Amino acid sequence: MREPAGHGGAEPPAGDAAGAPAPCPDPWRVLSAVGLGTVLLVVNVSTLNIALPVVVRHFGAGAAAAGWILLAFMLAQTGLLMVFGRVADVFGRRGTYLCGLAVFTLASLLAGFAPDVTTLIVLRALQGVGGAVLLANGTAIIAWAFGPARLSQGLGVYLGILGAAPLLGPSIGGYLAETAGWQWVFWFNVPLGALALGWGLLSLPRVPRGPREPIDYLGAVLLVGWLSGLVISLTEAGARGWTGPLTAGGLAAAALLLPWFVLRQRRARYPLVDLALFGDRRFTQGSVAALFNTLARFGTLLLLALFLQAVSGMTPAQAGLAVLPGPLAGMVAAPVGGFLSRRVSPRTLAVAGSAITSAGLAVTLPLLSGDTPYALVALCLVAVSAGSGIFATGNTAAILAAVPPERLGIANGLRMTLQNVGNVLSGAFCLTLAASALARADRHLLYQGAAAEMSRSSLGALADGYQRAFALLLAASLIATLTSFSSRRLARAEAAGTAAPPGADGAVPSGTAPARSPGGNQVPGEPPSP
Repeated sequence: MREPAGHGGAEPPAGDAAGAPAPCPDPWRVLSAVGLGTVLLVVNVSTLNIALPVVVRHFGAGAAAAGWILLAFMLAQTGLLMVFGRVADVFGRRGTYLCGLAVFTLASLLAGFAPDVTTLIVLRALQGVGGAVLLANGTAIIAWAFGPARLSQGLGVYLGILGAAPLLGPSIGGYLAETAGWQWVFWFNVPLGALALGWGLLSLPRVPRGPREPIDYLGAVLLVGWLSGLVISLTEAGARGWTGPLTAGGLAAAALLLPWFVLRQRRARYPLVDLALFGDRRFTQGSVAALFNTLARFGTLLLLALFLQAVSGMTPAQAGLAVLPGPLAGMVAAPVGGFLSRRVSPRTLAVAGSAITSAGLAVTLPLLSGDTPYALVALCLVAVSAGSGIFATGNTAAILAAVPPERLGIANGLRMTLQNVGNVLSGAFCLTLAASALARADRHLLYQGAAAEMSRSSLGALADGYQRAFALLLAASLIATLTSFSSRRLARAEAAGTAAPPGADGAVPSGTAPARSPGGNQVPGEPPSP
């Protein structure tokens, strides 16, 4: 195979896929439909984060119940991502996506009528089921619609939209909860969900489905059980420490179910998770990098929001406005990454974005104290969010380009599951480290977002804990950077190995075929498919 002109055997830009047309005649219309539904999901998460105290006061719920209002959604969404990725591969992504949107909208309607906190928690879990469907299939639909030639462009805009969505949630949630009642935090989703469902019916074409293979229901139960144990244990550890019974029980369940799940996937005729995906080092390295980048990004936003209240003395509303530079930077950076993908390869974008995130954390870590100026906090937020936005655009395109088209749904579900696990790990570890030197009462104040009520000595201990937590975040970001760099080197080496020798114009080595990307189009400079 001839080297792509101008790339010297390096991995090619995403937009250079031989001018291959996208499989869908109007991919931007598809993007608008998928983006509307997914934005609705993201906004819903951030609205409840602000309105939670109002909901808790209405029901007279205790701290544990308040936590489960958030946890039930996260647990259902994280545990079912892989399941619905596989379901969509078998039954079709369009129908599965629209069903998930309908479930989410219906659960939002019913949640506003919840007579007690237990019912609300159950309906939050049902919202999480719908959310899992949307997240598992949204990116896969976009990947099919744009094809490999324009994938990074579509992903850049899509991820930019998702980066903007968190800007709306806090203000909407606070306003609705204060003026219209907590019910409207959920009912707000209903007309928008109906609009998204109608537009999706009109705009989403039928996406080619994978082979009609039986679904591995035992594997699904084991996967959900393992993730449930992991999520519960880490969340409980962040709230009550590592010695609680739920923490120990969750870790024990996760330790037992994970090897059982892997063994089941190796032996099942039609496994839920195609472990062969991890046989491609590019896919594996991209997934690992995504996990650690998510860990660094989520923990930074969480800790700095608390820092602005506990150490800088801001009110929750002021802190909410103060963290806005982060989401704004991420919103701008993701489409910029899509534009840059015309000039540089996706893996180069991933390396650059992760390096920017690492630089922001490295500058902030030694200077973080009770006297830290807001300008430094804002700089860290911008660097981490912008770097993560660029990273996500390139890394997602690189991961999906390494997957055959019939496995896009399950591959994207796996990618999203790892990112959600990264969020949980980040939250649990960072809060545990930040509060490690605090008394139990002060730790409870921190988890309630009322850290400003702590004594001065406790605030000093909290600042020391922040240093340890940010050291962990920096380490995670550096791992993501090094893994992305390794993946880039691997792709360049494979591209050089498949290039024709000088004088063999256009030749392809005997016994090989041009590489194919998820749309079946040849990818210049990529190694041939097995």
